[in-house]
Amino acid sequence: MQHKSLRLFLAVAETGSFVAAAERLNTVQSNVTAHIKKLEQELGTQLIDRNGRARLTSAGHTLVQYAQRILTAHDEALALFQDRATPRGHLRLGAMETTMALRLPTILADFHAQHAEIDIQLQTGPTVELISDLLEGKLDAAFVAGPVAHERLQGTKAFAEQLVLVAAQPLESLPSADILRSVPFLAFRQGCSYRQRIELLLTSSGVSAGRIFEFGSLDAMLGCVAAGMGFALLPQATVDAHRHRFDVHSLALPAPLANVDTYLATPLSPTWSPALTCFVKTLGQVMAQPQAQSLNVQWV
Repeated sequence: MQHKSLRLFLAVAETGSFVAAAERLNTVQSNVTAHIKKLEQELGTQLIDRNGRARLTSAGHTLVQYAQRILTAHDEALALFQDRATPRGHLRLGAMETTMALRLPTILADFHAQHAEIDIQLQTGPTVELISDLLEGKLDAAFVAGPVAHERLQGTKAFAEQLVLVAAQPLESLPSADILRSVPFLAFRQGCSYRQRIELLLTSSGVSAGRIFEFGSLDAMLGCVAAGMGFALLPQATVDAHRHRFDVHSLALPAPLANVDTYLATPLSPTWSPALTCFVKTLGQVMAQPQAQSLNVQWV
C-alpha cells in the first residue's frame, strides 16, 4: 500500500467526498478514484460505498485505524531524520572499562539532560571486541584505543591518556627484568590495548615470557595491585581518580609506551542514526569546555 493511497483514502473518509478529498490534497478526482480502487484491489475488499455520499464500509472503518497508525509512524520517522522532531530511540554505546569509569559519566549526564527521550545502552569490553561488535551492528559507537583503521568505520580522537606502571609500593625506576619476569601483571582480557602495552614493556625490558592474570573489572584489578599481587598498566587519570580508594603508586613510562589516544569509533557518518548524531554533537560540546581541558582531555 502506498502512503499516498492511504492519505487519499483518509481524506475521503473524513470529507465524505471524492471531490472534497481531491481539493484538500491538491489533486484531481480521477486520481483519488484510481488510488482507492488500487487499495481495494490490493486488499480484496470494498472500502467505500459509492451510492450517494461516499461512506465507509465495515472494511473501510477497519482500514482507517491502520492507515492512521501507518501514516503517523511514517511522518514521525521522517521528522526525526530531518531534524524536525525531538530525537528518540536507542544509543548503543561501547567503551573500554577505564574510559567508562572515568571519562564518560559527565558526558553521558550532559547527553541525557539534553536528550532525555533517547535510551542509552552501555557495554564495556576490550578494543578488539568493541570494534567487532561495531562492525556487526551490535553497537552504534565505541570508545577504543588508537586510530581506527577500517574502510567501514571512522574515528575521532577524543581523549589523550598517559599510561603508568601501577604498583603497591613506590617505584623510583622501572623494575629489573628479573622482577618483571617473576611478578605478574594484572590486565583485562585478550583484545585490550593496554595489555598489548604490557607485552611491549616486557619485550623492551628483555623479558620474553611474563605472567599476565586476566581481570574483568577495574576495581578488582586495583584492589589486587594494592594488596601486592602484581603490577598493572593503567591511565594516569584513572589511577589518580581512585587513589582515595586504593593504596597504589604509579611510575611514568617512556613516551612511546605511555601515550595512548582514545578514539570514538563509529560507522561512516552518512549511516548515523539521529541518536548517534546527537551524541557526537554533545561529546564535542563537553570536550570544548574548560574543565575538560583541565583533565588533559582533547577533542580534535
